[in-house]
Amino acid sequence: MTESIRIGVTGSGFMGRTHVEAAKRAPNAEIVAVAVGSRSGTLAADYGIDCETDAAALINRDDIDAVVITTPHHVHVEEAVLAAQAGKHALIEKPLATSIEDCDRMIDSFSERGLTLAVGYHQRFRESNQTVQKLIANGAIGTVRCIQMAALFDIEALRSDEGFGGAWNWWTDPRSKGHILNSGPHNIDLCRWWLGDNISSVTAHCGTFREDNPNENTTMALWQFSNGAMAQFWSSSVCPTPGFDNEDFRFRIMGDEGVIDANPFGKIILGKNGTSEVVYEQPKVAFDDASQAFVSDGRMQAYTDQMEAFINRIHGEDTNCGTDADGRAAVAAIMAMLDSSAQSRQIAV
Repeated sequence: MTESIRIGVTGSGFMGRTHVEAAKRAPNAEIVAVAVGSRSGTLAADYGIDCETDAAALINRDDIDAVVITTPHHVHVEEAVLAAQAGKHALIEKPLATSIEDCDRMIDSFSERGLTLAVGYHQRFRESNQTVQKLIANGAIGTVRCIQMAALFDIEALRSDEGFGGAWNWWTDPRSKGHILNSGPHNIDLCRWWLGDNISSVTAHCGTFREDNPNENTTMALWQFSNGAMAQFWSSSVCPTPGFDNEDFRFRIMGDEGVIDANPFGKIILGKNGTSEVVYEQPKVAFDDASQAFVSDGRMQAYTDQMEAFINRIHGEDTNCGTDADGRAAVAAIMAMLDSSAQSRQIAV
């Protein structure tokens, strides 16, 4: 069994509690402390761990080996660089940062010290998405040509659920730049992971609807991959309830020899030779139920496995945990989409 890594978490909101729970569950992790946010005291008390007044105090503790950063997006770079300077490894909840320049600054800070910098792409650890990856890698549908995606939900429904708590004010902070920085990374990463290829150019239209918000909350985009594959991406945080069935996170993948209809929170359907079959069905993922989100194995399994993979990466193993390069690639594509909309033209990534 690998040596345990002592974990500290910055941020005490939905994702902060998620990663504290994951560290508690992972066999090679020891959760030590949490810092930052109005709920940090309660979170620390619930888990019987220490609560620090700020990120710097947590990062500089001698009894912490690695930091999981779950604070608002624009804070990631500051806390990550502090962690690197203190000799601590870091797992950054996506997105890695809010600009390519900040991504590079973070990557350099960890690289020059020989430290592990990972990004929170927990979707890689859901068996639904692993099933899609294996199908494509094994040639089940031939060469992939097109992917159509939807990532739609209603932020008002989450804000009205008292169980989630929080002020949600970072959503409308100009430094956050847009909802697409929150929703886009998973779609981008899964497509890159499944195809083994990078996005080479994007064309996008971004807008803000149904709320007073200086940031983007809805985007429709086209992506071109280096190998010629095409993707269509529709993202929105203001799709009115009840929305569309199974369109909160959906992928339709067309290959030369078949198709895959993938709902990572539901069924993975393979269509080939005139017939279709359900090849996998994901156990319920309670991402929208505050009473179940942190206790449901269906949701927590992916985060726990990711925590274990992050720690194994620290110990020198090659794992599926998202790398710093994976994190940078998503930020680069998202910045290109925002630029494409602002300039009304195609942007090379």
